[in-house]
Amino acid sequence: MGNSFPVPLNALHAIEVVARLRALAPAAAELGVTPGAVSQHIRRAEERLGILLFERTPQGLVPTELLTDLLPMLRSGFQSLAEVGQKLQRGRDCVLTVTVGNVFASRWLVWRMARFAADHPDIELRLVISGNIVDFGVSDIDCGIRFGHGNWSGMRADPIGGTTFQPVCAPPVAAQLRTPLDIAKTHIIRDEGTMLSWAAWWKMAGVDDPPEVPGPYYTDPAIAFDAAISEQGVLLAVDMMSADAVSDGRLVRPFDLPASNDTGYFLVTPDGRSLPQKVRVFRDWLTAEVPASACGYVGQLRGQQKRLMAVEPGTKAP
Repeated sequence: MGNSFPVPLNALHAIEVVARLRALAPAAAELGVTPGAVSQHIRRAEERLGILLFERTPQGLVPTELLTDLLPMLRSGFQSLAEVGQKLQRGRDCVLTVTVGNVFASRWLVWRMARFAADHPDIELRLVISGNIVDFGVSDIDCGIRFGHGNWSGMRADPIGGTTFQPVCAPPVAAQLRTPLDIAKTHIIRDEGTMLSWAAWWKMAGVDDPPEVPGPYYTDPAIAFDAAISEQGVLLAVDMMSADAVSDGRLVRPFDLPASNDTGYFLVTPDGRSLPQKVRVFRDWLTAEVPASACGYVGQLRGQQKRLMAVEPGTKAP
């Protein structure tokens, strides 16, 4: 297949700008290169085509008759390319790509995506489920949500929430538990990758010599949640992540004794860069939504229903 661009596009661009401005220096300033680079583009294009494109005069570079005749087509072509670029940019601006861990995605965010879409119909959320460190330099990721201490190198970390945690279990399991030591009557469900500390919770609960409790191990924290719901034992969970399951009765907090440490969920973005508008919108939405979600998704719905009842007497709450 023959080369449909015998002159490179950047050289054609330089030719169009020089023909419009009639000098190398202002053309170089517009293109963001040196005058020497612009001169080379023109010279090499003339060599490839075997024709002169400009007449060198004391008044500057003057387009030849042939180039003058073709300039409207050249300008129209670059205008079309500019419009394509703008449309592509607008398309990217309406898609917000967020990388999140599977627990945050499955236990919190997915239940609220419809609300985000209703509040911000001009932004489409695209989730990338991963717990890996974000490399904004080599990916199309706009921002990430990560659990940790918030001290990742090269990243800005804005705290979201999730700093408190405590045991949760299914209601039948909770029926066996009166004091923290009763956990020994059942099993502990262990998430192998967790940053939550049973030792810290035992200490907060006033248990100096915690019992050794058997139980299953899971490498996937979302499956560990399912194990707790399926009555396999007691799971140590971030309150923010267990709130929905607690509000709809799948899980309970048998002791209501939350502990805290210096970990939590953070919105991570490239350090030192200004945030795009769509990321700022998402950050502001999280700032408002996370505190409202403390009572869980069902609790939020009931709260909305109560507000409706205040406006419309006679409406029944779910």
